[in-house]
Amino acid sequence: MLRQVRLFLFLSLFCLIGLGGIASAQLTDRQSEYYQGWVSTADRAESVIRTNRASNAALENLRSEINGYREDFNKARGANTDRIQTLEGQLKALGAEPADGETEPEDIAKLRTHLEEQLNSLRVPRIISEEAFSRANGLISEIDRIIRDRQKKEMLERGPSPFNPVYWGPAWIDVKEAAQSLINETVTNMRSDIVHERIRERGLGIFILLAISAVLLLFGRKWSEKGGAFLRSLGGRGSGVWTFVVSLLRILLPWLGVLALVTAIVQTGVLGLRGTLLIQNIPYWAAIIFYFDWIGRQVYLMGASQNFKRLSAGRIRELRVYIDLLAVMLILHDLVLLFEQIENISDATRAVVGFPIVLVTALLLLRVRQVRQSEPQEEQADSETSRRAAGFSQLIELLRRALFILGIATPILAALGYINAAEAIVFPAVKTLVLIAALVIIRRFITTIYGWLSGQGEAARDSLFSVLVGFALAILSLPILALYWGARETDLLEAWSRLLLGFDIGGVTISPSNFLTFVAVFAIGYTLTRLLQSGLRNSLLPKTSIDPGGQNAIVSGTGYVGIFLAALVAIVVAGFDLSSLAIVAGALSVGIGFGLQTIVSNFVSGIILLVERPISKGDWIDVNGMMGYVRDISVRSTRIETFDRTDVIVPNSDLISGVVTNYTRGNTIGRVIVPVGVAYGTDTRKVETILGEIANGHPMVLANPAPSVVFQGFGADSLDFEIRAILRDVNWVLSVKSDMNHEINRRFVKEGIEIPFAQRDLWLRNPEVLTGQSEEAKPDEDITPTAPSAKPADLTADDLDSAGDADADADGDGR
Repeated sequence: MLRQVRLFLFLSLFCLIGLGGIASAQLTDRQSEYYQGWVSTADRAESVIRTNRASNAALENLRSEINGYREDFNKARGANTDRIQTLEGQLKALGAEPADGETEPEDIAKLRTHLEEQLNSLRVPRIISEEAFSRANGLISEIDRIIRDRQKKEMLERGPSPFNPVYWGPAWIDVKEAAQSLINETVTNMRSDIVHERIRERGLGIFILLAISAVLLLFGRKWSEKGGAFLRSLGGRGSGVWTFVVSLLRILLPWLGVLALVTAIVQTGVLGLRGTLLIQNIPYWAAIIFYFDWIGRQVYLMGASQNFKRLSAGRIRELRVYIDLLAVMLILHDLVLLFEQIENISDATRAVVGFPIVLVTALLLLRVRQVRQSEPQEEQADSETSRRAAGFSQLIELLRRALFILGIATPILAALGYINAAEAIVFPAVKTLVLIAALVIIRRFITTIYGWLSGQGEAARDSLFSVLVGFALAILSLPILALYWGARETDLLEAWSRLLLGFDIGGVTISPSNFLTFVAVFAIGYTLTRLLQSGLRNSLLPKTSIDPGGQNAIVSGTGYVGIFLAALVAIVVAGFDLSSLAIVAGALSVGIGFGLQTIVSNFVSGIILLVERPISKGDWIDVNGMMGYVRDISVRSTRIETFDRTDVIVPNSDLISGVVTNYTRGNTIGRVIVPVGVAYGTDTRKVETILGEIANGHPMVLANPAPSVVFQGFGADSLDFEIRAILRDVNWVLSVKSDMNHEINRRFVKEGIEIPFAQRDLWLRNPEVLTGQSEEAKPDEDITPTAPSAKPADLTADDLDSAGDADADADGDGR
């Protein structure tokens, strides 16, 4: 009775809120009945959580029931969104409601009332669904917390130590009784008339399954090899793709044989409850054996493809044995868990039976670590391969250290009585190790397929595609790793549900759906922008009279505008409401303005360069002492190619605020100046005439304005002249200078005109020093000449500098 009263008050409250006290919108009968069922389930869940006595299985069932309600309420939260927006728009079009004492036309008042009734009838279910969804979320979180706390307590709980001899006898008795019970059940069922009758009825089917099983187990591997030979005939021989496919067939066909055999045995009905539970796990255990053996075989094939550089063939064979033994340990662990489930054994028996498996598994992990560590490291000739393998080698080293720690810690934990903690560490470690090996193998296979299809071959293993495949496989393996290390499936489903709901950032809800919508729309807009730029650059603009710099500015501007519009449309289509981020953006703009003012300045300068175009692509400019051709103008910087073919990146702000000399802006006409000197006594008018003829005779020199020859003055060593001419293309200035100098030399030689060079007279104040005689030396003494050096003395940088300084000093003194 109390629940019905509370439900009535709750619905009445929301109805009053929705109608503003003047209407009576309510839920439909079907909605009310569904909501009553939810309230009953929620009350029961709160009672179970409060008492905290239900089993984990009961809590999981209750959680599943609540999760069903939550999904329905989540759908109801977003229902009728478009219709509600339409009604709100209609009410907004009617204007504000009249104030107290004011009236409005009767038709408008009736229309307003009708629209409000419709709007409230849609809002009430959404409001109730929102409340119910929040309540369901809270209940699920509390149930998950209870289950996690119980799992943590169970794992960290200390039980009997398996080293206590008192527990060994009872444990052995429990094992013998379980085995005897299994045998007795099987023998009893085999003698049963019901089983005999079942075998007679299903004999043909059982025989067919047994025949299929025998064929697959005996000939499965041989058939897989023949299938591989057929596949290789289709193409791709030597790529390794079909070898991988054959390796899968080698384990798939025998496993199907095991499955057929188990199905045939189950159909006979000769097994009792214990035997049925046992044999139902055999396909899973067979899959473990085949899977681990496949991993070992693939490791051997990978080593053979690398000529056993990392591990020798013998070491890999030893490693394969350890991998197969680890599979056996996993099966024995599952068998112990099944033994505990069927026989309901004591904690002491559980510890005694489980400890040897934990100990052997830990020792195998230690041995796996030592196999790679004990192998002598051969020095690889290819240093590039070593660098590429450095990251993977670090990962392997980290795994080896982890295996060493686990191999030491888990037996100690089990010996101290923490058998659950030891098993929760060592067996997930084995599964993780094998999973990593499988990911490496699968990544290699996918890369091999890519290399085969693309024609890259072995080079595909070092490509970006290989890296992306490895990253994708690592992401996809995260849920599997979580399950290995104790996560529940419901935990993963809950995480996925919350991810689908999205997360809030500054009032903006980001979910996978709207994020993928944004990426898809932006990708389409970006592609269309690039296609438009390509069309403008290659088809439309070359047919116009716009100069190359203007064409580049139009193409760049189109790209920036297109990308901006693509981002804007993507945000609108994805449904992001950025109005709530306006305050945050305003607060951050001040800090961003100070921190990125240089980048912003360059960005604005780049836009100015593209709009005003004081420089264009292909111009010859001089900025801050750097001279070269403009090769590219982007938003942030401009790339200049100097005359020695080096690229200089100049910030755009320097081009706007600094002094820039543009030699080719507007046109390529420019002036060349060629200086020349003649000896004193030469006829200056004759020189002027010759130089004028040389200037006028060059094809790059313009006739109007005509070139001129200037007698600059009397130099220290020569009479100085200059040829000054205007060229058609200033880019040819160096070539023109060279041509004119060649012609000047030819004409001066022909006319006998001398081009002087500087001469200096050297006066020595003490020439007797050069004779090599000192005042004390006697001229009559016999001086034995020294033998010449057999090799030159080693010079250093200081010697070269000293020699250069001495030469410079000699020139200075001479002058």
